[in-house]
Amino acid sequence: MNALKKLFGGNTRQFGMIFALVALIVFFQIFTEGRTLTPGNVINLFNGNSYILILAIGMVLVIIAGHIDLSVGSVAAFVGVTVALAIRDWGIPWYVGVLLGLALGALIGAWQGFWTAYVGIPAFIVTLAGMLLFRGFNQFVGKSNTIPVPNDFQYLGSGYLPEVGPSTGYNNLTLLLGLLAVAFVIFSEVRSRRRAIALGAEVPEAWVMILKLVLICGAILYATYLFATGRPGTSFPIPGLILAVLVIIYGFISSKTIVGRHIYAVGGNRHAAELSGVQSKKVNFLVMMNMSILAGLAGMIFVGRSTASGPFDGVGWELDAIAAVFIGGAAVTGGVGTVIGSIVGGLVMAVLNNGLQLLGVGADLTQIIKGLVLLIAVAFDVYNKTQGKKSIIGMMMKNFGGKSSELQPDETTATKDVIRKEA
Repeated sequence: MNALKKLFGGNTRQFGMIFALVALIVFFQIFTEGRTLTPGNVINLFNGNSYILILAIGMVLVIIAGHIDLSVGSVAAFVGVTVALAIRDWGIPWYVGVLLGLALGALIGAWQGFWTAYVGIPAFIVTLAGMLLFRGFNQFVGKSNTIPVPNDFQYLGSGYLPEVGPSTGYNNLTLLLGLLAVAFVIFSEVRSRRRAIALGAEVPEAWVMILKLVLICGAILYATYLFATGRPGTSFPIPGLILAVLVIIYGFISSKTIVGRHIYAVGGNRHAAELSGVQSKKVNFLVMMNMSILAGLAGMIFVGRSTASGPFDGVGWELDAIAAVFIGGAAVTGGVGTVIGSIVGGLVMAVLNNGLQLLGVGADLTQIIKGLVLLIAVAFDVYNKTQGKKSIIGMMMKNFGGKSSELQPDETTATKDVIRKEA
């Protein structure tokens, strides 16, 4: 146990959801007779859930700020059908269609952010109205028809890294991407250790760092092997690449920038944050607009994967995104959550859903199990907090995640952090 505490920074519970994810993978790998960790299944799992994970990145910021967005599925569907129509009827290039979709998402987000931030209507009501409004727009604009998109646009949602260089039996770009990820992890860990030593902080023994790097890098290299050895024509999916870039960007924003600290401060205690100079209206406006931009991107990725926009796109997506965020450790009251935690929560739901399908479990029982997992995960985390214990999730990764409940034991800590760092 002491070794585990050293390995995971003195608090093994903060990695509880990662352990749950690993346990699920091992369980389904055994009971599906090895079908879970096959290259084809792993690639399909990422392709089939990337749009939900992208929604989870935006949703976690909304929930940290103390709001909820019920309109993301409808916004995604509306953006998807609008872009599909624009490409078909106006003959615009696919990349102009992507820009159009992002701009439309920003416009929708500005609309909802205005009502939430400056009029003062709760985001729950605004986005509930938005869910109905943009679902209706989706069906009105598309006339409830299926609208195909060209092959170039499909690459956004179902493309793969191309084959380059000499023939090695693997996808060379995927191998390069995996090696770069390993190098980045090693560099970040060594830099953090050196910085801690320079500041005179206590650091664990060298073997702890080495073992941690072996585990993380081993997982990355194994995933790289799976992606690089899929059937001919497949490799690391483009939606997965987009997701990875977004995780890095939003992880940095949430943990290393003033905007990120302000989001946590507003979610922790809005009035105290305003007294310290935080513009809560601006923060609320930005998180709502950002959510709709990412919803538009998710909608376009889904349309690209399904090769066409349909009238029932986006149904229930908001529930999957919200579930991923809460399973990943976000607090219902706001002020707590991480980007990495939400991605892990989304992967837990994705692996659970995929594994149950491989076992032949019906859709009805699958929904029951997913609902129970969400309820138990949140209830267990709430129980730990009410007992004065640290959150089960905590800060999932210091390099990419935001603040966790360990850094915010009460609702004013986030505001104090803003005051201290900006003084």
